[in-house]
Amino acid sequence: MQETTRHTVALAALALLAAAPLSHAMDTASATAVQAATGAGARPALPQALTPMKVDDYRETDLWARIRSGYAVPDVNNNLVSRHAQWYSSRPDYLARISGRASLYLYHVVQELEKRGMPTELALLPVIESAFNPQALSSANAAGIWQFVPGTGKDYNLKQNMFKDERRGVLASTDAALTYLQRLYTMFGDWHLALAAYNWGEGNVQRAIKKNQALGKPTDFESLAELMPAETRNYVPKLQAVKNIVANPGQFAVTLPAIDNQPYFTTIDKTSDIDLTIAAQLAEMSVDEFKALNPQFKKPVITGGEQTKILLPKENAEKFHLNLASWGHALSTWTTHKITGARESIGSLASKFGTTPEVIRQANNIPAQTRLKAGSTILVPKTSTMAHADIAENIIDNAVVAFEAERSAKRGKLAGSQRFKAKAGVSTAKKRVARHTTSKRKQR
Repeated sequence: MQETTRHTVALAALALLAAAPLSHAMDTASATAVQAATGAGARPALPQALTPMKVDDYRETDLWARIRSGYAVPDVNNNLVSRHAQWYSSRPDYLARISGRASLYLYHVVQELEKRGMPTELALLPVIESAFNPQALSSANAAGIWQFVPGTGKDYNLKQNMFKDERRGVLASTDAALTYLQRLYTMFGDWHLALAAYNWGEGNVQRAIKKNQALGKPTDFESLAELMPAETRNYVPKLQAVKNIVANPGQFAVTLPAIDNQPYFTTIDKTSDIDLTIAAQLAEMSVDEFKALNPQFKKPVITGGEQTKILLPKENAEKFHLNLASWGHALSTWTTHKITGARESIGSLASKFGTTPEVIRQANNIPAQTRLKAGSTILVPKTSTMAHADIAENIIDNAVVAFEAERSAKRGKLAGSQRFKAKAGVSTAKKRVARHTTSKRKQR
């Protein structure tokens, strides 16, 4: 595929991702609620049979062929596999949407699998988990292409705070997911059981194994399937179905869109705060395109730090560096403010910081008819005296925001009995922050 064509297809995929509803986990019906893992320390070694391969060992020009060449999970062949293969192959538009999304991330996932000597068909697992949508959110609050629930995310060092949720970030979540899968394979010595544990939890799989052992029954996946919930019973067959389609698309009358065997994005280290809109502007991308590659950032400002990375297509990364070198303005127009008491209303804060109540509500995802409780930390526009100050690391890690219903003007008490309280580190923004005007410069 020509590079311009690849770029056009990828931009279309970015637009699809940006438009995807936050409340939808995936295009298919089921989403995975990964059970909280324990003992997630150093990365466990894989059994000796799985030896990491050098990336240069793979010379295919098409990424699908590269994935096929690394298949290593034993096949499953049953009626469920046939049923799911029929379901996927009869929906070419759905497969095309997934392929478009996957084209942005799949090279990175495959490369990471090869580095660890893991079967490359595991790169297809996000098809089952999230349809390769990093904005996917299940009813169990599992997020990202690998569908980590908050607890498991913390176990695998995925930061979840007011400013970002690394369960959605492609780099961090892929590293965590592969480490988790390695650990499960080391625990069970069987990829089918490891996958079942990823979906159902290792404790449940261990109990099922012990139950069958006590009855003198086999303990392979298919023998344990009758003890599993329907989602887990279908989980491995779904992956096998997708694996079969990728292995031989023609057999299923499917045409897979070509994905070049080369990286789509590159990483930029960012050590100082930068507005998300300014970062997109410097990269010469739309805000929606930028967010699709960097879905982990939850606020209108990307905070700096040693581990802050921005993903950009290679050509946009070059534009970013060139434009940054000639940028003569502040990179960030946001800072934080801690609410000290009831006198600090959203209206008074807007007046103090030269903005509107709506901008403050949207930037902090504050529901209508609520007010901020004392102790909350919120984003506000910078004033001239703090133009070059970055948000402190301790604030980034510990900031929370809490709301309560506004008081009734007539009765002088709460207008409703319900109180809203949520740690911003696990809340999900449902509105795009409106572009705001500061006293010095209009952003975007």
